[in-house]
Amino acid sequence: MIKITLPDQSIKEFDKQISGLDIALSISKGLAQNCVAMELDDNIVDLSTIIEQDAKVRLITNKDPKGLEIMRHSAAHVMAQAITRLYKDAKLTIGPVVKDGFYYDIDMVPVSKDDFPVIEAEMKKIIKAKFPLQRSIVSKASALEFYKDEPYKLEMLSNLTDGDISFYKQGEFTDLCRGPHVPHTGFIKAFKLMKVSGAYWRADQTKAQLQRIYGTAFFDKKSLKKHLHLIEEAQKRDHRKLGTALDLFSFHDYAPGMPFFHARGMDIWNALLAYWRKEHREAGYVETKTPILLQRTLWEKSGHWDNYRENMYTALIDETEYAIKPMNCPGGMLLYDIKPHSYKDLPVRVAEIGLVHRHELSGVLSGLFRVRSFHQDDAHIFMAPDQIQDEILGVLELANRIYSTFGLGFDLELSTRPEKSIGSDSQWEIATQGLDAALKKYGREYKINEGDGAFYGPKIDVHIRDALGRSWQCGTIQLDMALPERFDLSYIGQDNQKHRPIMIHRVIYGSIERFFGILLEHFAGKFPLWLSPVQVVLLPINDKLIPFAESLSHEFEKAGLRTEVDRRTESLNKKVRQAQLNKIPLILTCGDKELESGTLAVRTLNGKVKYGITKETFLNTVQTHIRDRKLELNVFQK
Repeated sequence: MIKITLPDQSIKEFDKQISGLDIALSISKGLAQNCVAMELDDNIVDLSTIIEQDAKVRLITNKDPKGLEIMRHSAAHVMAQAITRLYKDAKLTIGPVVKDGFYYDIDMVPVSKDDFPVIEAEMKKIIKAKFPLQRSIVSKASALEFYKDEPYKLEMLSNLTDGDISFYKQGEFTDLCRGPHVPHTGFIKAFKLMKVSGAYWRADQTKAQLQRIYGTAFFDKKSLKKHLHLIEEAQKRDHRKLGTALDLFSFHDYAPGMPFFHARGMDIWNALLAYWRKEHREAGYVETKTPILLQRTLWEKSGHWDNYRENMYTALIDETEYAIKPMNCPGGMLLYDIKPHSYKDLPVRVAEIGLVHRHELSGVLSGLFRVRSFHQDDAHIFMAPDQIQDEILGVLELANRIYSTFGLGFDLELSTRPEKSIGSDSQWEIATQGLDAALKKYGREYKINEGDGAFYGPKIDVHIRDALGRSWQCGTIQLDMALPERFDLSYIGQDNQKHRPIMIHRVIYGSIERFFGILLEHFAGKFPLWLSPVQVVLLPINDKLIPFAESLSHEFEKAGLRTEVDRRTESLNKKVRQAQLNKIPLILTCGDKELESGTLAVRTLNGKVKYGITKETFLNTVQTHIRDRKLELNVFQK
């Protein structure tokens, strides 16, 4: 008798060896039809795997994220099969699953998107055939013989230790693979090839350049359609295009990866920082500033020289080696140590908008999202051990207030000790437990991200969600017991003895440049009124009314609004259109009627116009909207 324990702890008994499919069928035929694979005693395996003894089983269906990943892996095999049918000389390498899809690297003649319809048509034939994906185990010698004409597979096999090798076969196609896979190719209900790029074998520029073909796949056409729509919408929101169109920032060859912010971009930048400073003052922080260039000996003391050197820019000055700071922490240590501290001073919350530089490879630079020069909204909190939980909770609550102001949701991750780290085991244990306890008290779900902490301490990563549901890692809260030790920081406790403070490193915007880019895409360039670089544009309908428009503009600017007057000799329709393209939230028409009545005609970005608004009503409404940092664009529309 074989006993199978299911996730709900119920037990099913079978009088003979069974497969995962048998278990699914014993529950319901509908479940069996939707099963992709199974988790067998914590290992994910094919649904056809035979179970010969008591085991724990979790059936993985097409509703499970892991099921989607498995199906996409199978879709990569289907694409490879189609390509080997169409391109007889193609040589396969690897085909992994990646975020939102899969790819396969293939040594073959160059292809383009124009070739995709033919490849997709062949894939549809394979899917329609519902070929079973059958696993087989062979010896390494047999595998080498099978792949004697496949140089890349031979190289992969040569790097494997001697032992059994797993193959997967579907129709006439066989591939070297660990699996698992869906039961048959018919499980791939909706797919699309997305793009092709070049990729060096083993990421080595001295080796062959391959064709990397990307695709995506879903269990239903509706999900694929939604995914493609989000991609299309994301392309429209590309912050690099919007940044150029709205005259916000630019990049220049004289400083690769280092953005230049224009006047309008600085209006947004300054609004972001003004809000950040307000929130931090109210949360009990003080603001400081430290140099960007510091001696090598300081970086050796902090541990950055040994653990982060490859990302740092250095300079030799007066025969002394310096480094441009990649982070603000060591300067913060020096500031804390200027004067003695008492337990009565703690916690000490110190914030800094610090300009840092990190050497990123040119190939990974990407607009404001991946740069070499950026500003961190850094802060260091020095505290006693019994203050850890309250301070972490305070940071989480501050982050929640700030992100919600922008309409951003967020998820939490606890990242633990990486392989390369400083500090003792006991320090890491205390720090990790402190973060874990604070997260539990905060009461939101969080994930454990093993081995992804900072080299000096564990951290809580905050992943914000934008208007398209995309996730961005921005905020981080890092608990550090090592740096206070290295810099011999102390405070006098109630016992009149020296004690070592514990420190939190934290950012909320993260990189302000990156956060700027995220917001640009989140709002699709249509910033809320308080963030908009131009809040009001005045459109005189002829040259005679320019002085009237300018007098209104001057009055609004004195009231704290950012305004422009469109003095061009163009039709009103063209001026309105241009203002809409510039995504200016309030468009005021200045005509004879407005001059005579002393009222305003206000157009909002949804195209609606409200007439007869007095200046007093306009200013009161707009100033309240800005003061409250409201997200609604249509200020005068109920």
